[in-house]
Amino acid sequence: MNWIESLQSAIAYMEAHLEENITTEQIARHCGYSQRYLAQGFQIVTGYSFADYIRNRRLYLAGKKLQRPDQKVIDVALQYGYDSADSFSRAFRRFHGFLPSQAGQPDKTLKPFLPLLIQISVRGGEAMEYTIQKLPAFELIGKCLSIPAGANSFQIIPEFWNNFNGKVGQLMDQKDSVNPEAKAVWENRIGEFGLCIDSPEKLEYLIGGRYHGGQIPVGYEVRHIPACTWAQFTSIGPLPDALQSVTRQVFKEWLPQNPDYQLDQDFSIEYYPLADCHTSDYRCQLWIPVKKKEAEEKQD
Repeated sequence: MNWIESLQSAIAYMEAHLEENITTEQIARHCGYSQRYLAQGFQIVTGYSFADYIRNRRLYLAGKKLQRPDQKVIDVALQYGYDSADSFSRAFRRFHGFLPSQAGQPDKTLKPFLPLLIQISVRGGEAMEYTIQKLPAFELIGKCLSIPAGANSFQIIPEFWNNFNGKVGQLMDQKDSVNPEAKAVWENRIGEFGLCIDSPEKLEYLIGGRYHGGQIPVGYEVRHIPACTWAQFTSIGPLPDALQSVTRQVFKEWLPQNPDYQLDQDFSIEYYPLADCHTSDYRCQLWIPVKKKEAEEKQD
């Protein structure tokens, strides 16, 4: 299925399982996409995470049910995944603005949250600058951070970069050529790449450089990147805003309308040339593994 069909399929799957404990991994498996790509794309396109969508839908449906006088708060709370009436009441009040026991009162109006319908409207503007390139396998060495599924990676990753750059700057100021960490950073140009690796429970992010062999410092890791076809999107402008804007554009415009390629693999790469990344003309890239669409899918 294409990208828009996958997002709509994710909604249909969540709607069919609102009274069950479902995970992002199950949603992604149902849609046939990488968990990270699907979750990231869904949030970019709709403005909601999967967890937000499920919670809001449950609270709306719970409110509709509690408008009937024969419904008990605890029964509805358990039906929609809450362990107690207290936790349900707190969530219900944050969402609707009043207590569950007040849902049937004529002066109380539920906050609506209906099933979403994904519709992409591509507006005119500058064309995206990208190339499709096949690259052989290579290795990256760097520092890795694990980010729990559902966390705000757009905020956490820039903080990780700031901490890394501060530490590396101190190492370089010391001019200690014997220090294995400083040596590895210089020889492998660690900081040129950011690698995102998807797994069911977390996102792993590696600040890295091409590994050319040699000692691996304590706290550093080497990751193998298989041979891939990459869609390489160029970002122009200061980080992190410019690249995050390109990422949103990829999911909102390039994927829905591209007739030839679809997402592949469970990772992506950011390429950062070593220059001042805060200038208006700074150029970096987002690399996404892609594969050709099947002929029958392209016809559809």
